[in-house]
Parts: sequence; C-alpha cells; structure tokens
Amino acid sequence: MQLFSLKGRIALVTGSSRGIGLALARALGEAGATLVLNGRDEGALGTARDTLSAEGFTTHTARFDVTDPDAVRTAVDGIERDVGPIAVLVNNAGLQRRAPLEDFPVADWKTIMSTNVDSVFLVAQAVARHMIARKAGRIINVCSVQSELARPNIAPYTASKGAVKMLTKGMATDWGKHNIQVNGLAPGYFKTELTDALVRDEAFSAWLANRTPAGRWGNVAELGGAAVFLASDAASFVNGHILYVDGGITASL
Repeated sequence: MQLFSLKGRIALVTGSSRGIGLALARALGEAGATLVLNGRDEGALGTARDTLSAEGFTTHTARFDVTDPDAVRTAVDGIERDVGPIAVLVNNAGLQRRAPLEDFPVADWKTIMSTNVDSVFLVAQAVARHMIARKAGRIINVCSVQSELARPNIAPYTASKGAVKMLTKGMATDWGKHNIQVNGLAPGYFKTELTDALVRDEAFSAWLANRTPAGRWGNVAELGGAAVFLASDAASFVNGHILYVDGGITASL
C-alpha cells in the first residue's frame, strides 16, 4: 500500500470549498497529503479548512481567482514559498450554465470557457514550471462524462470539458519528459450541492438510474480512490489517461 501513500506531499485542489473538490481534497488528506484549498468565497473556504482540520488533516487555504493569470502566478509562487513544493495539483474549479444553444448568451459562453478551460491552463502552467525544475509532479484535471457525451442545453459545457480532455493529453505529451504525469478524472452524475435540484427531480433521477448500469447517482466519496491512485506512485507510468468514474454510463447505450 506504500505505492498509494501521499505522506509528505503537498496537494493544491482548486474549487475545493465544497462538493467534488472538497471530497477530493479529503481523499488526498486521508492518503497523507498536506492540503491547500482554493476558492473565491472566503467564508466557504474557511469553513472547508476548519472542517478538514477538525478531521485531522493539515490544511491551508489560498484564495485566488483561477481565471486571473497574475493572481494565479502570485498565489502558486506564494504556496511554493510559504507552504512548500506542490507535488499534486487537482484542477477542479468549474461551473455550468444551461440554455438552448441557439439562445445561449455570449457572455455565459465566455464565462464557461474562462472558468472551465482557461483556469486549467493557467494553474497547471504556473504549477508545472516549479514541477519541471524538480523533475516530478502529478496533475489531475477534472473532466466529465460530458468530455465524451452531450445532453440538451449544455453544449458550451460539453465543449469546455472536451477541451479539458484534450488539454490533459497535450500536457501529458509536453511534460511527460519531466517526470510529470497529467491525467483526467471524469465524474459521472454525483450528488452535490450543485446537483441537488436534479437529484430531487424524480423524472431526471429515474432517467439517470435507467441510463446508468450502476442504477443510481454516485456519492462524492466514491471519487476518492481514483484521485489518490492518479496522485500516487501507483500511477507512475499512467500519463494522458482519462479515468471515468461514472457507474458505467459512458460504456453503455
């Protein structure tokens, strides 16, 4: 089990004050990592830090906007200086907007692309510059089943997550020679604060249960093992892979 240990490693998780990001941070902490949580809401970030600290994890916070190039560089350099070398980066920050494509506001398109795609590039680039110097690192980009599949009214989100999938492969190709492994973690449909309305929608939940071989929604804790694997020495020769944790929804018609 030593292959899966993250003891002594620092992990930065973006968008980790709630939901999937918080669950991924908790899983990395359980494997021994020192955690750096990121978000824009100072109150939510502090609550997440206090929660994880009370659970026994060494937890720091870094409040910065992942879409702001200068803020990203300053924050990453500050973490490296004040906390220590970032060994694991999880690019989780993202958002969703829904509307028929023919009516989709241009401003919302730009917001989705900035948050879901630009942030992955900006934070990974800033962190990778330090990892390259050390010749070691793990980057996990959070993709989605929408990296492969579309649904009505979310075409821009689907485009953004498809871009993250291919950016992951590009990062793996460019940075593999520096002993940096870059992989994607692609959740299916999970119960979170952001999906609560869909969970409570009986028609949608029935459709999802029928569509998914597992027959149910996922629980965020079920993403933890995949994240720890990709962050650990157990995945030392896994690079450019997209790991779908989706109850089988991408495997079946």
